[in-house]
Amino acid sequence: MGTPMPQERSVYTVSRLNREVRLLLEQGLPGIWVEGEISNLARPSSGHWYFSLKDRDAQIRCAMFRQKSSSVKFAPKDGMSVVARGRVSLYEPRGDFQLIVESLEEAGLGALQREFERLRDKLKAEGLFNEGHKRPLPAVPKRIGVVTSPTGAALRDILHVLGRRFPAAAVLIYPTPVQGAAAVPGILAALDLAARRVDCDVLIVARGGGSLEDLWAFNDERVARAIRAMPMPVVTGIGHEIDFTIADFVADLRAPTPSAAAQLTVPDGRAWLQSLVRIEQRLLVGADRVLREAVAALKRLGQRMRLASPAVRVAQAAQRMDELEQRLALAVRASLLAQRHRSVELAHRLHAVSPSARLQAGALKSAALAARLEFAMRGELARGVHRLDLASRTLDAVSPLATLKRGFAVVTRAADGVLVTDAATLAQGDTLVTRLAAGQFRSRVVED
Repeated sequence: MGTPMPQERSVYTVSRLNREVRLLLEQGLPGIWVEGEISNLARPSSGHWYFSLKDRDAQIRCAMFRQKSSSVKFAPKDGMSVVARGRVSLYEPRGDFQLIVESLEEAGLGALQREFERLRDKLKAEGLFNEGHKRPLPAVPKRIGVVTSPTGAALRDILHVLGRRFPAAAVLIYPTPVQGAAAVPGILAALDLAARRVDCDVLIVARGGGSLEDLWAFNDERVARAIRAMPMPVVTGIGHEIDFTIADFVADLRAPTPSAAAQLTVPDGRAWLQSLVRIEQRLLVGADRVLREAVAALKRLGQRMRLASPAVRVAQAAQRMDELEQRLALAVRASLLAQRHRSVELAHRLHAVSPSARLQAGALKSAALAARLEFAMRGELARGVHRLDLASRTLDAVSPLATLKRGFAVVTRAADGVLVTDAATLAQGDTLVTRLAAGQFRSRVVED
């Protein structure tokens, strides 16, 4: 037996190994995001940045070259939490595993706060916060729009305050998410719908309290510009009293809470009714005073006329006094009746727009619509039956069976079932099947 040949070994140089490891890293992880804390930051005169990113258990060396570091909008420093985007590589001369950073962002609340301040300063410079652009709220709104979450506590608080203070106002809800990725598109869609419909006198934009991240949808530039462009006044009630958003700055009025927004939007209905009652009382007192003064004047006139000597003048004056007394009494009575009618009308109007009256009207309308629907369904069913009957009659008229009933027959060759329309196609001995309107029979060709 021969001696086995030794296997050929593949020996790498250090340079080749590092080069191939670098290629494997760069091809396997072309671009990733890494979050960590900056340490050992070095910024030489070349403009390049060298630092490490670390967490509690590990660290990685990082390099950010001048053309990329010049676009960073904040000053990084040791201990700062950041999010870096880059590609994993290997520094071949030293064999150091590293991250080539292409972009750098602050992590957490610091970045959000800086973005908030940036957008605030930008919109302020454009004049979107000017007090001259603020519109007054209607004194007595008929319809109030609310842009908020349909399931949040903010909506319940708003409806409670509006129902307690001014139940005559109708409330239109534009539901939208107020937190998360769907919040900004939802708020923009709700604002756009309210702007297109223009069916409310004032619009409330609200949500309950939360962190800066929870309220971030109301710091979006698109939301701010949409609020500023609304055709009706906008009141914001976002978060708590200490929370401020970009939406608060562009709104016509900022309230510290959703409940406060509802309270600022409508007058106090009970105080309003009490004011009407006081006005009615003052009118009644004034009319009674005028009547008493007129009666006293007439009495004085009567006394003066009685002092006159000519009997004719006395009679004429007495007649004139009676006439004036009657006219005054009628005028006072008409004024009192008009004021009472106005008070009753206002009371009826307030009752008509109360929630119970509106629910009753809605129930009557629903019953009427149900009756109309049933009538329409019955009519459509009758028309469908009629159309089916006509179609059945038409189908029966053109049916081959109807033709057979008139004395015609259908003849086919038994061998292949081919329809016979020409006697020349038949041969002696062919078996034929003849179908009539009722039944069929077979026959054989005895001659060509």
